[in-house]
Amino acid sequence: MSRLIKARPDTGYQDLVGEDNGYTKFLRFGLIKLSAGQNHNATTEGFETVAVILTGTASFSVEDQRWENLGGRQSVFDGNPTTVYVPAFSSYEVLAETDVEIALCIATTQDKLEPFVVTPDEVEVSHRGEKNWKRTIRDILTTSGEGRVGTIVVGETINDPGHWSSYPPHKHDGEFAPEEPNFEEIYHYRVDPTGGFGVQLHYTKSRDIDEAHTVRDGDTYVIEKGYHPMAAAGGHSLYYLWVMAGDTGRKLNPYIDPDFTWLL
Repeated sequence: MSRLIKARPDTGYQDLVGEDNGYTKFLRFGLIKLSAGQNHNATTEGFETVAVILTGTASFSVEDQRWENLGGRQSVFDGNPTTVYVPAFSSYEVLAETDVEIALCIATTQDKLEPFVVTPDEVEVSHRGEKNWKRTIRDILTTSGEGRVGTIVVGETINDPGHWSSYPPHKHDGEFAPEEPNFEEIYHYRVDPTGGFGVQLHYTKSRDIDEAHTVRDGDTYVIEKGYHPMAAAGGHSLYYLWVMAGDTGRKLNPYIDPDFTWLL
């Protein structure tokens, strides 16, 4: 399997990064695309699921709890998302109130916790970087997830046209533990206007990975190790949803490529 999974027009549930993807041990990723009135039912087994409503409105039932008319974004560039946390060993149902698209960020855990909703006003928004690597970060479940989730960390990044993010280049594969955590990561991209693209770089110092990928609207990329900076094409805003999980806790402390620390 390639680390780059190209967008598909399929409706219903898409299992984009499955159990035997060849790269991740802790993470999976999928999409739900439903028309108004359609539903999706599933059980989570030994995986906690963070359902990020990308566009549209849906109602969720998780075990004996129900939330109606969640979401409402017309585009991922419009504002903060609404997100539902579905614990491991739980059943849930999604009912589309409008046409809806939902990202399923999935991580292994043996803890069955309580379901909850993260509303748009609970998302922590910040601006990081400077010059042409300044970007907007929406922390959905980072520090706010402590004690409420198992291992998963989730957020969104917006690159302005021509700007970089995950920059200066960083990684979090545990090579320099204990200071550097061990996280796998998955990116899911959207582009505005949709005909544009971004460029995902991915490399290690040994150069066993040294790649550049054109990423387009709806693509997904898997990062099991290494540095992973990326850029938006001129004239196009680039969004990506990011999900991380690993075996060293949830604290984010990325390791910056020493060749780029002068930029700090």
